[in-house]
Amino acid sequence: MQISKILGAGFVAGAMVFAAGAATAQDYPSKPITMIVPWGAGGGTDATARIIATLLEGELGVPVPVENRTGGSGVVGHSAIANAAPDGYTIGIATLEIGGMHYQGLTELDYTAFTPIGLYNSDPAAIFVRSDSAYEDVNALIEAVEASADREFKASGSAQGGVNHLAVAGMLNALEIPVQRVAWVPSEGAAPGLQDLAAGGVDFVAASLPEARALMDAGRIKPLAIFATERADAAPDLVTFEEATGVAFALGSWRGIAAPAGLDPEIARTLADAIGKVVEDPEYTQFMEASGYAMQWTPNEEFEQFMADSDAQMGTTLRAVGLAR
Repeated sequence: MQISKILGAGFVAGAMVFAAGAATAQDYPSKPITMIVPWGAGGGTDATARIIATLLEGELGVPVPVENRTGGSGVVGHSAIANAAPDGYTIGIATLEIGGMHYQGLTELDYTAFTPIGLYNSDPAAIFVRSDSAYEDVNALIEAVEASADREFKASGSAQGGVNHLAVAGMLNALEIPVQRVAWVPSEGAAPGLQDLAAGGVDFVAASLPEARALMDAGRIKPLAIFATERADAAPDLVTFEEATGVAFALGSWRGIAAPAGLDPEIARTLADAIGKVVEDPEYTQFMEASGYAMQWTPNEEFEQFMADSDAQMGTTLRAVGLAR
């Protein structure tokens, strides 16, 4: 009889916990949702996050403030997302770098520390120089790098091991040029790296076309080639790296919405459904098209598989260029 009472009490307690969880999911959201951006203001990740956050407020009926948490080559911001309570009130932008940080010994975090909500963008990197540069095409730049002493040339565009660093290192590796030939100047995202290029602090930068759009339009920088398998619709006259050099090499960034691991599946679906509507909103599509950002929507489990595949590719690339520990 005593055992029955204990079991009965346990069943009631379990039912109450289940009901409380269901009520939480049913009432979600009831307060502001913070969106964390691991990179600095003004870059592509920040810009796309802010348009999504603005439109998401209309879909969910609560404020969605954006917080830039920079530092540690992206570790600070990604950790802030992963270590938050898995209650749906902290989400953020996961980027390609999350697949490389653990290979470099920067953190133990990888894609499994997140609940995937959806992939919304991927863009190839391109090589930029100042508009007054003597390099008229990418082959002229490559020839100058080949003839230079180690670290004579300086490049930037991301943190150490970030996508734009890997674009430069991967390019050099593909050309069989020692990676140490070019000194990498780390930056917290593409925007400060591009500003450094325009100011004359570095010789060239790897970044996506949308990230470089403002400085391109201002006539301060110019692209030489894009690391893609085909030319970009936004810049049809810009040659691919393979077209220009005959060497096959392509690499780009991606951005997706993620939450801490352990998020209630119902809340994850609520977020995915809401953001799925955001990425179809005319205001969003007009912004992305005008800025030159590629658009897609790959939700939930498909995004998780994408992150797993990206993680494996990053490991292969980092080992090939000697950046894995």
